[in-house]
Amino acid sequence: MRYPDVDTVMTTELVATTPDTSFTQAARLLTEHAVSALPVLAASGRLIGVVSEADLMRKEQYRPEPTADHKPLLELPARREQRRRAHGLVVGDVMSEPVQTIRAHTPVTEAARALARSNVRRLFVVDAEDRLVGVLSRRDVLRLFLRGDQEIGEVVRHEVFERVLWADMALVVVTVEDGVVTLRGRLERRSEVDLAGRLTEAIPGVVGVVNSLRWELDDAQPEHAGGLPRVDPRAPGSFGPLRRDGR
Repeated sequence: MRYPDVDTVMTTELVATTPDTSFTQAARLLTEHAVSALPVLAASGRLIGVVSEADLMRKEQYRPEPTADHKPLLELPARREQRRRAHGLVVGDVMSEPVQTIRAHTPVTEAARALARSNVRRLFVVDAEDRLVGVLSRRDVLRLFLRGDQEIGEVVRHEVFERVLWADMALVVVTVEDGVVTLRGRLERRSEVDLAGRLTEAIPGVVGVVNSLRWELDDAQPEHAGGLPRVDPRAPGSFGPLRRDGR
């Protein structure tokens, strides 16, 4: 199945900065453009870091108390590094690196998993030379759930039933309401019914799936492993609703 790539939903209008940008100018850019982070670019356009609100807030976090007359006697290396960065005067001193990146032609589903695993708000999108081409945020991914019901239905019919299962669409009905897809009708095998449900659920923008498809042959039963007898579809009881117990 084909899933939308990152470049179909990413943001391409970006505000970037450079390592020699002053601390104050970086704070101004973040505030004026209402963004929480800025990509930091080398002269070649290559992405080398990111400076965020949290990076700049570190200056206040580690600002010395007026009454303090000494530094901590014992300080972990990581905290000492944070304190050093807090005293930075330009973006290159305070920025975070390395940066979480992704390629433009990565499927959105894979990008969403990367966002969840790394617990970051955004992934910067780069080309083969690590030049910045866009940014993918959690909000960009959520826009997939704003796809219209008609569009989702068309994708399910084409990608799942026509392209993968080669199903007779005269025997299948797909309806969508508020992103919830209901599948009705019949397919030849139970395995195809199960696969149709899984593939539909994997489509970006689908909120849920109600799989009411019926099957003719229950190929999930081990006793039929040596060869599946064809059931006459005109026989009483030859079709049954999708059940987990196989009855």
